[in-house]
Amino acid sequence: MDKRPLLTQLRTRKTQLYSDRSSWDTHWRDLADHVLPRTGKFSYSGRNRGDKKHRYIYNSTATGALEILVAGMMAGATSPARPWMRLASPDPELNKYKPVEDWLSTASRMILRVFNRSNTYRALPRYYQELSLYGTAAGMVMPHPERVIHHYPLTVGQYALGVNAEEEVNTCYREFDMTVSQMVEMFGIDNVSQAVRNCYNNGRYDEYRTITHAVEPRFDRDESKIDSLNMPFRSVYFEGGSYTGGGGGYSSNSSSSGSGYSILLEEGFREFPVLAPRWSTSGGDIYGSSPGMTALGDIRALQSMTKRLGQAIDYKTKPPTQGPAALKGMEIDKMPGGHTEIPGDQRVTPVWQTTLELSDLQQHIALHEQRINSRFYADLFLMLATTTKSMTATEVAERHEEKLTMLGPTLERLHNELLQPLVTLTFGHMVDRGMLPPAPPELEETDLEIEFISMLAQAQQAVGASQDDRFQLVMQNLSQTHPESLDLLDPDAYLRQYARKIGMDPQSLRSPDEVAEMRQMRGQLEQAQQQLAALQQAAPAARAVAETQAIEQEMADAQPDAPEDAFSGFGEV
Repeated sequence: MDKRPLLTQLRTRKTQLYSDRSSWDTHWRDLADHVLPRTGKFSYSGRNRGDKKHRYIYNSTATGALEILVAGMMAGATSPARPWMRLASPDPELNKYKPVEDWLSTASRMILRVFNRSNTYRALPRYYQELSLYGTAAGMVMPHPERVIHHYPLTVGQYALGVNAEEEVNTCYREFDMTVSQMVEMFGIDNVSQAVRNCYNNGRYDEYRTITHAVEPRFDRDESKIDSLNMPFRSVYFEGGSYTGGGGGYSSNSSSSGSGYSILLEEGFREFPVLAPRWSTSGGDIYGSSPGMTALGDIRALQSMTKRLGQAIDYKTKPPTQGPAALKGMEIDKMPGGHTEIPGDQRVTPVWQTTLELSDLQQHIALHEQRINSRFYADLFLMLATTTKSMTATEVAERHEEKLTMLGPTLERLHNELLQPLVTLTFGHMVDRGMLPPAPPELEETDLEIEFISMLAQAQQAVGASQDDRFQLVMQNLSQTHPESLDLLDPDAYLRQYARKIGMDPQSLRSPDEVAEMRQMRGQLEQAQQQLAALQQAAPAARAVAETQAIEQEMADAQPDAPEDAFSGFGEV
């Protein structure tokens, strides 16, 4: 089968996607230079180089604030130390059915165990880092023979994205490097280009080649077939040079001589295997904006002021000097306690002598540091880290309700674009491997929902739970004068709903049938106890009656028989 038309199509779309992305590159480079110089891959000339890159960083406040935000998102949204998600049925009544409830709880725990076994908790901080700094993160989630899934986090500059009509990311083109030996091992000697074969045959195993991996919807598939070439999403690896931008097209590093094309592998996916969350988007933008972008002005100003402060301190502690021309070429000891012999009355003096006032500059530096920490929510996560040790989610929500509300839209987008697709992909791979127990018949052909019960999600929900607490307090106060008001509240429904808001494990609650059975047994026990108490209360009276009857009977038995009539036997008188 001739794959040259497919290769032409892929390279054409890659050119368009990378061209659309090129306007973001300058902004991303600026962010990388001033916050995280080791992230972002915009050139392959510096591949695997450890050169010093912190040329623009004189104050690491932004880097530290970003680290706090990443750690806070990790601990608050996807902590490996506690459950942060659970499966649920869209039918609330079905969730109360004990077999369904138990299966959902078991499946949720198994998914979390897969995350623990895989590199999920090592990859998630990478997503949060890219997301918080660049506004967009991306990574591949591929099946793994032992650990079920494996993440391949990407950095900006490595990939280009495309969206569907609903502005959901459904296309990803990424570039990465492989050695000649790795290409032959992964794709086979027969599938690589002639140029790669020549390198392999000549022993140039460690020569790098740029590979492009394209994942996009497959519109020309046969839906009646379920093979890899007819999946909803196609995955194609091909040799290709890196996009240069500015109309330069590609600088090819893989000749197609001898083969005519450089398609390495074509397969497919049932679900889109790319996680591509955005912090926030506007106006149909494919890529997102971030707290780092908002704080970039403060970050640049902070670096400049910190540099000036250092220069001012240098002027104060090591000022420029002046002296007579006769001292030219002579060695002058400028170290503390140093001594230099000066002929005659000649001496070395500072160029100027002034007292530098640095308090204003230091105040401006502190102000910019404060604003940067605020932009990265460092104050929020530091407060959460220091208060949640002894506070409930409701108390946290009450104290930080304003800040949590500001983080709400970002958390919702994080759930929709990162965590929910991650759980869905993992669940699908587990189903394919038969790792899950048989589902109850009630869940057949039912699309499950994902509920997030992390600390941040609970704190968001606890804002509503605090309203419930206030309602309960009002009802309690009102019931003292109007007892009939208690008839309004269904205690069972209220408690179950409250438990879901604060993230309690459903298995900790008894099913409605179990509750009804316990209440029936309790009623029967109370009835039996009442009957026993009644019997015990009636026993003395019954005993007294019996004793009275016995005495009366004894008295009756003790009375003598009545004497016979004296005239009996004489007939009628």
